[in-house]
Amino acid sequence: MAPQAEKKLSGTQLVHADDDLHGPEVAPSISVSTTFRAANPLEVDDADEFDEWHPTRHVYSRYTQSVKTRVERVLSKINDGFALTYASGLSASYAALVQFKPKRIAVTEGYHGFHETIDVYKRSRNDELPIIVLDDDFQPGDLCWLETPLNPTGESRYEHPVDSFKRNGVDAHACRDIKYYADKVHAAGGWLVYPFKWGADLIMHSGTKYFGGHSDLLCGVLVAPTLETWRELWHLRTFLGNMIGSLESWLLLRSMRTLHLRIPRQSQSAYEIAQWLGKAAGGKATDGIPAGVIEKVWHSSLQGVDERGFDPKTQLEGGWNPTFAVLLTNDVYASLLPHTLKYFIPATSLGGVESLIEHRIQSDPRADPRLIRLSIGVENVEDLKDDLSKAFHAIIEHPSVKL
Repeated sequence: MAPQAEKKLSGTQLVHADDDLHGPEVAPSISVSTTFRAANPLEVDDADEFDEWHPTRHVYSRYTQSVKTRVERVLSKINDGFALTYASGLSASYAALVQFKPKRIAVTEGYHGFHETIDVYKRSRNDELPIIVLDDDFQPGDLCWLETPLNPTGESRYEHPVDSFKRNGVDAHACRDIKYYADKVHAAGGWLVYPFKWGADLIMHSGTKYFGGHSDLLCGVLVAPTLETWRELWHLRTFLGNMIGSLESWLLLRSMRTLHLRIPRQSQSAYEIAQWLGKAAGGKATDGIPAGVIEKVWHSSLQGVDERGFDPKTQLEGGWNPTFAVLLTNDVYASLLPHTLKYFIPATSLGGVESLIEHRIQSDPRADPRLIRLSIGVENVEDLKDDLSKAFHAIIEHPSVKL
């Protein structure tokens, strides 16, 4: 069974969290204007005042814009913090690096794009920026960058700076200068995981994925724990110039209204498919899956409790992650499978209403050539299982496969 938890998110919140920010229109309007008429001091008393968090008027779209402000209010509500949107997930990641100015970065595996962003960020510094792994011992000034569930495998991870000090018998208060940053690319937005509960100083989402949910927008999100930090990030975004566009803001807001309908369906379907595929791991034949195809299946529901006592169910309190990975027994199978399916679309990215499948090495050169990533959509789960079953049988009979 998928973990059941009291849901903090409701359709009412998603539809009405921004009610105090719009006028008489029912559906939000798209403003394409970059600049706005200045307030007339002869008509208003506060013409020189401007509150970027709750703007009563707009000055320039790089500062605030109506739909962008509304979608950030909804994102703030469901993430228990103060959300800021960006042009992409990687631009949000870069903004976080600028904000924290780390002396070292602790990061293990995860999305290859972020590792490239670190390399770009290094070019802006005159000193070295050492990269360590999450199992190393942390020091003041470190940035602990934790991606959970992990891309592309969908495994849940937990690491906190306090743990590093406990391993070495050091007073946990010494870690106050270490920043803990949680990246939730697979976590289906503010529904499955709440990193502030686990000690995070900042949360990053790739809003392109589950928040967007329809494969039609690029977006990044940073969530700050306080309004003061939000204002610092807002200032950085204003002068980095990496804000989300008006159309993307509108698409994102529209998609957020149905987050509570999409994610539970995708989560439960992914759980069922992962459990089914997991029975065939080690090349076993089972329930429509032929022998010799599947070597291993990664999914948080298959992890169990680790040696530290960490149970993924306690982190994924809203349900299991809808994206996970399968290791096939050879790379030929992996190259054929995405193109042998009817309902799964062979494409990169994840989180959309349509199910996607990717031969991961095509976008991440570090990946095992046998690795397949699955992003489960909202289709009927039995149709998806039947689609996979037929494809498994087709690839083992393909002429290019040498027996």
